[in-house]
Amino acid sequence: MKKAAAAVMALLIALPVQAAGLKDQVRAWRQGHEAAIVGELSDLTALRSVAADPAGLLATADHLEAQLKARGLTVKRLSTGEGKPPVIYGELLTKGAKRTVVFYAHYDGQPVTPSQWASDPFVPVMRTGILGPAATDVDWRKAPALNPEWRLYGRAVSDDKTSIVAALAALDALKASGRKPSINIKIFWEGQEEAGSTDLAAVIKANAALLKADLWLIGDAPVSQTRQMQLYFGARGTGSLEITVYGPLKPLHDGHYGNWVPNPAVMAAELIAQMRDSDGRILIPGFADGVRPLTPAEQAAIDALPPVEGDLKQQFGIGRSEGGQRLVDSLMRPALNIRGLRAGQVGDQAANAIPSEAVVSIDFRTVPGQAPVRPILEAWLKAKGWTLVDHDPTPAERTANPRLIRLAWEDGYPAWRTDMTLDASKAVIASTSRTVGKPVLILPMMGASVPMYLFADLTGAPVIGLPIVNHDNSQHAANENLRLQNLWDGIEVYAGLFADLNW
Repeated sequence: MKKAAAAVMALLIALPVQAAGLKDQVRAWRQGHEAAIVGELSDLTALRSVAADPAGLLATADHLEAQLKARGLTVKRLSTGEGKPPVIYGELLTKGAKRTVVFYAHYDGQPVTPSQWASDPFVPVMRTGILGPAATDVDWRKAPALNPEWRLYGRAVSDDKTSIVAALAALDALKASGRKPSINIKIFWEGQEEAGSTDLAAVIKANAALLKADLWLIGDAPVSQTRQMQLYFGARGTGSLEITVYGPLKPLHDGHYGNWVPNPAVMAAELIAQMRDSDGRILIPGFADGVRPLTPAEQAAIDALPPVEGDLKQQFGIGRSEGGQRLVDSLMRPALNIRGLRAGQVGDQAANAIPSEAVVSIDFRTVPGQAPVRPILEAWLKAKGWTLVDHDPTPAERTANPRLIRLAWEDGYPAWRTDMTLDASKAVIASTSRTVGKPVLILPMMGASVPMYLFADLTGAPVIGLPIVNHDNSQHAANENLRLQNLWDGIEVYAGLFADLNW
């Protein structure tokens, strides 16, 4: 088995010779234009492309449309509805190209809470490193040279505006070198990803002919925690649920009524303990039914990944990991995460009272082949004696049901894994490996969730993840940032794919 896996890996990571001088030419061009490239990323990051600012999203779409047109692409705006951020589509066809590849990224960012940031999320700031006592602000525009360890801070700078700017800079570098792409390039930049890509399926269906391609590459997510370039061939699915456990109609004095009136905080804690243990094992029968096992190639790719656990424990200040597995192994199985708990008050606001309700917020990460979560969980809760409602219960409902629970489900989407042994997969691995000068790290499935299934289901093309940003970028959190070296590396990877990808 080990020999077979090794043979598969050798096939996947074969390193044909790259077109002469391509990487050197791209790097030389980048070194001569670093300030302009960072300026473009800073300008893009300054645009308020968040769902709470529809005007900012439309301004960002206008900006990106202009950037693609300036580089000679044929550009169209694919409507997602009145007043909604459009998909910006670009097309650069090359005579004689056998393959067509769509490069995806999203230009919207997560919501912001400005008070949590060290500076305005939409006024990009360059700092000497990770935010902390040792990091200082830098006026990069006046600096004689840009340190690759410097970091640019701002909302959406790494998720995904760096991928967008890397692609634009790669197009500029190829043009400057006189090289033509080896593929037909299609650009697909959407503005709703952080809000659930609610109109994405309709856009893809309505533009099926326009979006016909041999491959989709997803410019989202970070590289390995080792800082090495990696590709991912799948992503876990996602779903979420808020559970409200009901107690008395109002908080009650726990001296007068404790030990008699049921405490919803205690019931919620018991429920969580019945769902999963402290090692991350999900205890709900049938939850993992149908999970598709890893193929020999996928297992070999996982086995080849370098260890990261020791460094991460130091970074995160944790004394153990759940389950004792390697991080990558734990990401290959389903997860049930408790993302929030609320019941009563604590600290100075704590009161000696039984709370009236407790709320548990859960998110699920699913894997390919897994049975649907909702019917399994609801059947399990009923078997445990809970009465399920989807609304605020009336007093009559509360008194009629001794164990009453409200479920508020949020839409999610399923997991996906692309076959790593496809010719297209091997071509992407080979091209990226040529650029980085050694076998690229291969992740069969990313732990986070990206709707890869949607592109695969609706277009029939393989879908592969192309991450370039630093793993410690504070994605989805305050003080999101981009390490400059990741941008430089990303430009080279995009240029390599544009110029020599073929199968």
